[in-house]
Amino acid sequence: MSIVSWILVGLLAGFLAKFILPTKRHKGILRTLLLGVIGGLLGGYLGQQLGFGGELTGFNQYSIITATIGALLVLILQRFFAEK
Repeated sequence: MSIVSWILVGLLAGFLAKFILPTKRHKGILRTLLLGVIGGLLGGYLGQQLGFGGELTGFNQYSIITATIGALLVLILQRFFAEK
């Protein structure tokens, strides 16, 4: 997958994760992008370990769903460990 595809999938996954688990604070587009890219990596790794499929191969449904699930996990972990 090209870097542009990773950025687009990551950005979309980050926005979807923030839409599903909204916050009262807005942290900006860079944080949303990083959340999505890290989530995509985490989701892809966990998906492979659990036998749910192969690698993220482009801007498709599987990549977006996998990255969004990973971004949700990253968001939940971030909220769990964040100082109040």
